[in-house]
Amino acid sequence: MDHDEPVTRSSFRELHPIVTPQPLSQLPDRVWTLSEWDHIRMGHQSRSMDEKWDVFTEADIVYMHRSWTGRGIYEVTFSPLAAGGRKITSVAVESDPQRYQRTTDDCDRALIELIIGGTLLHESTLELQAAFAAAIARAHPDRH
Repeated sequence: MDHDEPVTRSSFRELHPIVTPQPLSQLPDRVWTLSEWDHIRMGHQSRSMDEKWDVFTEADIVYMHRSWTGRGIYEVTFSPLAAGGRKITSVAVESDPQRYQRTTDDCDRALIELIIGGTLLHESTLELQAAFAAAIARAHPDRH
């Protein structure tokens, strides 16, 4: 991890909550281990303009905000599983088009996995990037 202390809401100068939440119907299937959950809970604070996401956790909810604007885009609820690990059990996504240009639930699902895998867990994201690109292509079949 890049830091020893978790990123918290108070780590940020300006955050704006989701104003028009909409539930996401397609949730990631992945089960995150307890070790991965510990890393996810540490969050992420952007260090440069190139980084797009600020992330922090309160209880079981992971809040994902755009780094430039502080706008809340995703609130991702994780729940513990009896067999161990954690799974995403609900997601609220910003649906106000003035705040976030949504495409499809499939695109949002893929982007959430990309943020968690790449930004929080520092995993290789080639497969996740391909899944996100495929979701975008399905959402916009007329674009090449």
